[in-house]
Amino acid sequence: MTSSVANLPPSNDLEATWTFLESGIDQIMNRLEQGLSYKRYMDLYTGIYNYCTSSRMNPAFASEPLAGPGSNINNNRGANLMGSDLYARLISYLEKHLTTILQESVQHMDENLLRYYTKQWEKYTTASSYVHHVFRYLNRHWVKREIDEGRKTVYDVYTLTLVSWRDNMFINVQQKVMAAVLKLIERQRNGETVETGLVKLVVESFVSLGLDDADSSKSTLDVYRDYFEKPFVDATQIYYKAESEKFVSENSVTEYMKKAEARLLEEENRVQSYLHPSTNKNLITTCETVLVKEHTDIMWEEFQNLLDKDKLDDLHRMYSLLSRIPDGLDPLRERFEEHVRKAGHSSIEKITAEGGEANMEPKTYVDALLEVHKKYNDMVQTAFRGEAGFVASLDKACREFVNRNEVCKSSTSKSPELLARFCDSLLRKSAKNPEEGDLEDVLNSIMTVFKYVEDKDVFQKFYSKMLAKRLVNGTSASEDAESSMISKLKEACGFEYTSKLQRMFTDMGLSKDLNDQFRDKIDSTETAYVDFSVLVLGTASWPLQPSTTNFIIPEEVEKTFQKFKLFYQNKHSGRKLNWLFHLSKGELKTNYVKVTKTGYTFQVSTYQMGILLQYNKETAYTFEYLSQSTDLTSDVLIGQLGVLVKAKVLLLEGENVGDSGSRYILNTDFKSKKVRVQLNLPVKSEQKVEVEETHKTVEEDRKLLMQAAIVRIMKTRKTMKHVTLVQEVIAQLSNRFKPKIPDIKKCIDVLLEKEYIERIEGQKDMFSYVA
Repeated sequence: MTSSVANLPPSNDLEATWTFLESGIDQIMNRLEQGLSYKRYMDLYTGIYNYCTSSRMNPAFASEPLAGPGSNINNNRGANLMGSDLYARLISYLEKHLTTILQESVQHMDENLLRYYTKQWEKYTTASSYVHHVFRYLNRHWVKREIDEGRKTVYDVYTLTLVSWRDNMFINVQQKVMAAVLKLIERQRNGETVETGLVKLVVESFVSLGLDDADSSKSTLDVYRDYFEKPFVDATQIYYKAESEKFVSENSVTEYMKKAEARLLEEENRVQSYLHPSTNKNLITTCETVLVKEHTDIMWEEFQNLLDKDKLDDLHRMYSLLSRIPDGLDPLRERFEEHVRKAGHSSIEKITAEGGEANMEPKTYVDALLEVHKKYNDMVQTAFRGEAGFVASLDKACREFVNRNEVCKSSTSKSPELLARFCDSLLRKSAKNPEEGDLEDVLNSIMTVFKYVEDKDVFQKFYSKMLAKRLVNGTSASEDAESSMISKLKEACGFEYTSKLQRMFTDMGLSKDLNDQFRDKIDSTETAYVDFSVLVLGTASWPLQPSTTNFIIPEEVEKTFQKFKLFYQNKHSGRKLNWLFHLSKGELKTNYVKVTKTGYTFQVSTYQMGILLQYNKETAYTFEYLSQSTDLTSDVLIGQLGVLVKAKVLLLEGENVGDSGSRYILNTDFKSKKVRVQLNLPVKSEQKVEVEETHKTVEEDRKLLMQAAIVRIMKTRKTMKHVTLVQEVIAQLSNRFKPKIPDIKKCIDVLLEKEYIERIEGQKDMFSYVA
């Protein structure tokens, strides 16, 4: 027999076994720093093993419970039945050990108590893990069996040491420990440097002591929440309530916001540094309530002041703080919307005062709108981080001042008209055309304003008229830019909105091919003909008004004109050509001017050409003769003669242009600095009429659109109440324009008259669809 076995107690002697084990456990619990040899560790393990596996038949173990109720005793013979006595002796030992630690803790206060508590906790838990390993056999067999049989008061040895600490040490010192922790944290909040590691160890201790009563192998945070988190959060609330009230009374709102922001960041860092992550939500919510929610009124009041002064940093700080609490941002959004609306209105009022409503420059107007939008859009993105509520407030405000401002007082359709004119100035050839890259940016900014325009149908009408002019007159600056703009409009409003615009470009391409074919035919058959180019455009797609006057084609052009008509009819039988001479133009070469040998080239309208070609025969004509020879109405003839007289191509003999008997003499002394003289100038009265005509066609189109929408809705629903029908019509058409309720009612009356719909007898304000 070896000496090792000789040192071990008899396996069937409880007292001897415990005495042997107690000395070893005591060394582990109190003097572990002196070391524990592997031999000593194995002796202790073997002592437990021998005791637990000794025969149960030995009279010394008569008191040992053999098995749970209802067990078959014969099946439990042999090992793994012993252990309850050792377990009970271990519990007693831990109680005595912890009582000693508790008694010594009385000598310590505040930070010293924390040092003592954490030192003892670390020492105790380290030793407990060794004891746990020594009792591994007991854990594997006797403890496992007891737990399997449902005994709630039996734990594995390490858990038992934690339960003992909780019941004998923790319960008795937790109030003092927590008071010391709160003092330490308060000192840190006051700016002192403290030993945060102590708090971290206390937190770990409280967390470790949370054991699930239903299942001892699982842990809970109950102890931590009840004994640490609750008093800590309560103390935090009291601390910040006092601090914030004092700070607000002595400092400005902006300074307070900086303080609140810093304090919230501190508390978030505190959780990360030494608190349990589960505390974060409760702690931060409490801080947000005390630091932000209870001071919302002063922040809301300060908001307008910050807006007026464009304090972006402070605005962002306020947004960040108020976004933490429910409904904290609602008053800000309302005030922001009102502020942007006022800024938009005052911007338009300013430019109207400077230039007048009637002479409003499209560029000035659109730039003023964009300037306000850009400023506050940048504010939304930087100060409010692009938050959806502020974006919506910006959109509502912009929609308001874009459609209802000083310029739009006479008509809400003024905004889309000016926007379309601005587009025209950008897309028409001129010396001021922006570079291609810049143009794309400007077109994008136009689409920003367009997004807010309610009467999109008015924009479409003016845009299509101006596009038609650019294409007919060949003044479009860039086909790519035109295509880009149409693509943007299509993306914003759908295919139907731009289908006619795209069809115009198709017609231009077809016309080019047609002209090439006609020239080839003429070249092969004729030697002398006028240089002649025709645009054949589809009536359905082009917003071009028919001529308001008759016109006799000059004989110099008549032959080529007739040839083209014949050529086209042979190519497309059944199609009718309506000639729009008021949109046509030409060039005339002068051979009569004395001051120049080379002569001038006059760029003229077709009507001017008809007038000037008369002077190949005579040098002076009366108003009546010119009226008869051109067949132009008096109004048109006066307008065209007015331009020629003003340019001094013709000299007036008489009081006023158009007077009865007035004569118009060819000026053979005509002078101009330019060789090519532009005489095809728009007549102002014509321009005004054109604008009025456009508005008139918009109103007519709207009536048809509303009627079509009513029929479409009624066909789907069959029967409908008046109010619901009106709401549905507004909803369907709001992306093109905002229908007025009286106009919808008129359209309903028209459809009742036409018997598309009828009133249902006996039911008030109910309509049914007539199939």
